[in-house]
Amino acid sequence: MKKYNLIKTSGLILATALLWLSSCEDFLKEDPQDRIAQDRFYQTAEDATAAVNSVYSNLGSTSSGPEGIYHSTTWIAAGLASDELINKQEGAIANDQLATFSWNAENGNVSTIWRIHYKTITLANIAIERIPPIDMDETLKSRLVNEARFLRALAYFNLVRMFGNVPLLVKEEEPLNPEVSDTDAVYAQIISDLQAAEDLPLDGAIQEGRATSGAAKALLAKVYLTRKDFQNASVKALEVIQSNKYALWENFADVFRHTNRNGKEALFSVSFGDGGGSISFWEFGQFNVRLLPPELSREISGIRNTQGWQAATKDLYNAFTDEDERKKVTFLTEFVNDKGATIKLNDIYIQKYWDRTAEPVAGDSQQDFPVIRYPDVLLTYAEAQAELGNTAVANQYVNMVRKRAKLTEVNLTGAALKEEILDQRRKEFVAEGHRWYDLVRTGMLEGKVQKAKSITVKPIYYLFPLPQRERDVNPQLPQNPGY
Repeated sequence: MKKYNLIKTSGLILATALLWLSSCEDFLKEDPQDRIAQDRFYQTAEDATAAVNSVYSNLGSTSSGPEGIYHSTTWIAAGLASDELINKQEGAIANDQLATFSWNAENGNVSTIWRIHYKTITLANIAIERIPPIDMDETLKSRLVNEARFLRALAYFNLVRMFGNVPLLVKEEEPLNPEVSDTDAVYAQIISDLQAAEDLPLDGAIQEGRATSGAAKALLAKVYLTRKDFQNASVKALEVIQSNKYALWENFADVFRHTNRNGKEALFSVSFGDGGGSISFWEFGQFNVRLLPPELSREISGIRNTQGWQAATKDLYNAFTDEDERKKVTFLTEFVNDKGATIKLNDIYIQKYWDRTAEPVAGDSQQDFPVIRYPDVLLTYAEAQAELGNTAVANQYVNMVRKRAKLTEVNLTGAALKEEILDQRRKEFVAEGHRWYDLVRTGMLEGKVQKAKSITVKPIYYLFPLPQRERDVNPQLPQNPGY
């Protein structure tokens, strides 16, 4: 079978994508006229570190082609295709389709999500294969390979949940037109990668922003929860909890303060801007551009580039009681302008990522994107324990999250307990890219979206379609039912 050194995506060999390396002196220096010269690279520990850094870079940066995984499209899609977000971006047909459950295989955002994930996987595969033969410190070598395996697992976890059966590519050389693997095989690879990544250093023993043992265990717990392996989900979540490396900030607002980036609640985040000295991806985040209202830029001097492209559903906002501290931290419904007048907004916007002290201009942000936060671990453990029938333990851990939100404790059982856990996930992780996955995992997509948006959701939307442009260049790719 004909092979290329890199997988073919969107009709182009992703070797050209490796030109990311020329964009920063911290990464490898490579001749941009052709592919990486194998005899001039992957020779030193510096080369190995640069190769893994390039995988991290692809999580956020737009410098090397399509946007990084957590730049915007992926987390926005998970919010729009749920009861969480509505689209306000004029002319953004792909977002309109996601918000109204009318997307098909031609949707441009779905295609972008596919491409950026496989680009990340490609870069990880190269690092995993090329680093072991390098003559370098064995401890560092093992660590770098396991970091790449964590990042590959993260990308595949998103893909398998969104698309179901997908090509499972784990080597640098893969078929030009790969077939898909079933979900069991993909999950087996994810679990294998994360089990290896459990050997990574603990939080605090490695540069901030890099994958850790705690991040691997937390992601593994989420994988097991998705697979309905509640016993193993409980085990891994509890290992993170009992590591005593993580804790909740006392106040919900503290989670999003710049001074607390990579703090006690962050298990794995993607950095934007200068990274405060940690890993930097040379891009501003899109949080405030997309989620803060355009009225801010018009009514307050010094504030710029707040576009308000996505807003919260009224159903989401109304789900919060006034006693819930997260409500005032999360949402913006009015503000006072330069003239002292109160501007009441027609839509409900999301302000939680805006640290007004650190970023008074609001728009382009250097905030982190929180891929895994500690309350995710607590609620994963609570959900797994509830499914196992351990209601007292489940209540204990969901109440930890409620207490931080300044809510009274609950003591629930059965379906009411599971609904409460799902509700706390909804309120805790607004615009953090979790909601579509949570509703699909719990089988609640149709009912929740119908309530929030008055849209009848067809069963086909429990998966996204394989992008048509990928199927056009690879006849081996099937299509998900209904598309």
